[in-house]
Amino acid sequence: MHLTLRQLTLFEAVARHLSFTRAAEELHLSQPAVSMQVRQLEDAAGLPLFEKLGKRIHLTEAGREMYNYCRHIGEQLRELDEVMSALKGVRRGHLRLSVATTANSFATRILGAFAQRYPESTYSLDVTNRKALLDQLAENQTDIVIMGKPPEGLDLEVQAFMENPLVVIARPDHPLVAEPGPIPLERIQSETFVVRECESGTRIAMERFFRERGMQLRTGIETTSNSAIKNAVEAGLGLGIVSIHTLGLELKAGALVVLDVEGFPILRHWHVVYRQGKRLPPIAQAFLDYLHGDEARPLLQVPTG
Repeated sequence: MHLTLRQLTLFEAVARHLSFTRAAEELHLSQPAVSMQVRQLEDAAGLPLFEKLGKRIHLTEAGREMYNYCRHIGEQLRELDEVMSALKGVRRGHLRLSVATTANSFATRILGAFAQRYPESTYSLDVTNRKALLDQLAENQTDIVIMGKPPEGLDLEVQAFMENPLVVIARPDHPLVAEPGPIPLERIQSETFVVRECESGTRIAMERFFRERGMQLRTGIETTSNSAIKNAVEAGLGLGIVSIHTLGLELKAGALVVLDVEGFPILRHWHVVYRQGKRLPPIAQAFLDYLHGDEARPLLQVPTG
């Protein structure tokens, strides 16, 4: 079978987007040029790689096999590039970093400071939910992940690098703010809580905390973002439980208050996670060293009101 790397690159983009138009836009090519290369690849394979059902295209069985091989080939080429970069030193490279939405508040500061040390390198930062992070780890689609609770069942390297206290928040005029602490857990059990989605690490830790104490919270609103939780609490829709690292601006502005609740904060940690046995590019290894070094320590401080 005679095929070219260009054909595989174009096919991978179409298969990933399931769209010739979006693939062409990503690669800065015309749609007819992409379509022609894919047709030539189909001719070389002797099998159709896509089928059109209605207005959408789908991968055929042969297309799915081709896509899997394309991804592996792409990963091998990235490794080759990283090895060549390693031979040149760490001055240039590309770091793919994915972080949990809760970590975005400090991850961008850390990455910004780190990038100043290596201005000739390039960076990809994906801020997403826990499920997407697990998918990326399983498919080896990123170099390093920053997340709370590491997953089980995957061969991973896991390193804790900073504390992640979960606290109960309220608006300043909430009746519980005036109560002397620590506030008994039984007292907040009657309150309504705004919570993250079930797959969230914060939600998992929160439910485990109360389940171990034979309690169940009353949830009112479920959301996929910490910003939405904070906004809902400010609007008086209930209490919230969030990482204190998401609260810097709100605490300084007096928009939210951390309640002194019995058993809180729930002490967790932030972790850097990557695939076991993965050959990290030099810039990714430099980032790990930076996280554990003294220079990054001021950026990892817990916010205070």
